[in-house]
Amino acid sequence: MSDTPKFEVIDRRKMKAEEEKEHVQPAAPKAEPDEPHGGPQLVVPEAKAAPEAAETVTGNEEFAELPPAPTAEESKQQKTAYDASAQRLEDLVRAQNPGVGAQPPVGFEHLVQQLYLSAMIQMGAGTQEGQRPRVDVMGARQTIDLLGVLAEKTKGNLTELEDRTLQTVLFEVRMAFLELTSMISLQGVQAPPQPGKH
Repeated sequence: MSDTPKFEVIDRRKMKAEEEKEHVQPAAPKAEPDEPHGGPQLVVPEAKAAPEAAETVTGNEEFAELPPAPTAEESKQQKTAYDASAQRLEDLVRAQNPGVGAQPPVGFEHLVQQLYLSAMIQMGAGTQEGQRPRVDVMGARQTIDLLGVLAEKTKGNLTELEDRTLQTVLFEVRMAFLELTSMISLQGVQAPPQPGKH
């Protein structure tokens, strides 16, 4: 097991159920003031987890323990609430900017475009003239690998246009990565100085 910090996934369904109970009947003050709030929480490895803890994802210990999957009814209610909230937000934006039309629905091409832009920015694209590019070569590699996973997991499940778009984007970012890493190796990355040697 590595010493890398892991993120814990908080099951928000339990929190919502507790909130609903509190609205019905007042609850006693909680003894733990530092109880985690919703969202990912950094988990620092301490002692071994209790056996009654939630099941872990088998085959990949990089993931934190996961709560059980939501039921079909929970998913349906959550999707309905999400859509209503998104519509209210869009209505507010249009009220402030009457010339703005309705936003098109998000599709597969938006996901591919987002990953493409992330990878290119991580490789220094989009840097303003006169500024030194900020390069995150390891982040770029991870984003490119995500595109590769997407291509592998969606194989045979995409339209011809979606597949061609994904394959073209993957080719482009891999070529940009090869150019970047070639430039880095030509410059010669110096190893950090050894302690005690001058």
